[in-house]
Amino acid sequence: MNPTRSKIAFAIAWLLFWTLMVLVAVEDYRRDGGSAYWQPVLWESSSALVATLLLFLQRRHGARFDHLIATPLRWFALQASMLPLYWIVFIPSVFSIRHAVYALAGASYDHEPWGQVFVYESMKLTVFIGLFTMIGFGLLSYRELLGARLREERAASLLREAQLQSLARQMQPHFLFNALNTISSLMHTDVARADATLVQLADLLRAALALGERPQATLGEELRLARAYAGVMEQRFDGRAQVHWRIDDDTLGVQLPAMSVQPLLENVFKHTVERQRAPTRITVSATRDGAGLALRIEDDRGVLGPDADGAGPGLGLSNLRARLAALHGDRASLSLTQLAPAGVRTELRLPCAS
Repeated sequence: MNPTRSKIAFAIAWLLFWTLMVLVAVEDYRRDGGSAYWQPVLWESSSALVATLLLFLQRRHGARFDHLIATPLRWFALQASMLPLYWIVFIPSVFSIRHAVYALAGASYDHEPWGQVFVYESMKLTVFIGLFTMIGFGLLSYRELLGARLREERAASLLREAQLQSLARQMQPHFLFNALNTISSLMHTDVARADATLVQLADLLRAALALGERPQATLGEELRLARAYAGVMEQRFDGRAQVHWRIDDDTLGVQLPAMSVQPLLENVFKHTVERQRAPTRITVSATRDGAGLALRIEDDRGVLGPDADGAGPGLGLSNLRARLAALHGDRASLSLTQLAPAGVRTELRLPCAS
């Protein structure tokens, strides 16, 4: 509950309370045979007016002590210290208004002796102020509770974002090293292809830099990077790898961890293409699966090894798993499945937040 709603809720409760007090006073007056209904209305309205002004002044003065709500005894002691002010100011002010209005109406306002009036009105006022102090304490406590939860959520969000940015930065030099290593190997065998691959690498780096320090990117942005990477690797392996793309248009806006598709492709080239002499067919597909995204990368030659699933010391998949856990917890998964007679399917599933 924000401060504005708290004030509105308290104001409504205050208005309903005094409306009820006026109605009760009018009904009691009618039962006693009275006919000048303006008199009970004046009695309670004058009390409501002065009490409202005093409560407003108290709130203006006491707002800076709202932090004491965490120590209720101190907060209530502060509120209780203002009661004598209510007694001293409230009773003379209310009865002055009543006497003035009665005089204007050509009537006389009779009441008990001042000593009895002061004791009775002070006791009644103490009960009223105590009731609304409890209501105020409840509203302030609830607001403080929500504020504490919001601060905790913000702190957790900032921590999670810092972790994601750190992981994303960790991927960038790792990715660049592998790309440069590819070109270095080509320069010893085919300078023309190395030159063409450098051009593709420039596109690749532009795509990587476009992601910047963002912890997340759309699938469309990720595919731009992945396609550029696949082009570089197809040049390196010269006919030993063919990458096919089957991407549904309605998946392009889905958010996923930045630099997440490229490591999945890299895993296939590292563990399958690099170890095979025969051509490897790689298929990248993305579809909506209910409220989630299913991204699959399949090859027709791979064999799962002990470190191919990212559980070992490899950086790419373990890094991606850490970012998925930070963003989505148990709602996201990354799995590798052995296909028959050969091949590996890498499947990334995560909720569609776009």
